[in-house]
Amino acid sequence: MAKLKINGKSYFVGNEPDTPLLWVLREDLKLTGTKFGCGGGYCGACTVHVNGEAMRSCRIRVGDVENAIITTIEGLDPASNHPVQEAWLELQVPQCGYCQSGQIMQAAALLAENNDPSDEDIEISMRGNLCRCMTYHRIKNAIKKAGKEIRERSV
Repeated sequence: MAKLKINGKSYFVGNEPDTPLLWVLREDLKLTGTKFGCGGGYCGACTVHVNGEAMRSCRIRVGDVENAIITTIEGLDPASNHPVQEAWLELQVPQCGYCQSGQIMQAAALLAENNDPSDEDIEISMRGNLCRCMTYHRIKNAIKKAGKEIRERSV
């Protein structure tokens, strides 16, 4: 049995240690905001934070994150008031929306490290998050807007 700390709560799960975290989140804990995309860590739809770092939950094994601090899209800001979430809505970033929780989690991790990223910083950080609807320009604008909001809030 593994003890997981997810979104500020502790869970005991009986999965095998090599079970992908994605399946535990979605199937066992019903935290379905984290999406299954490719299963190989290439698309970014399943991005969560592990100890503040953006990681692909399809590639993380439950046994490797016991006692780590895991944050899913549901826990980023339960009221959906994180600056990235607000910018996403205001700039109408999503079309189909499938990849957006992974995009938001990746962007939030970037802005936690660098709240004034250059275009190149954004492109490098977001490179592994794919969007079939091609909303990359809106994603970049939302990240810049969220970064500005974060900077203004910290003054």
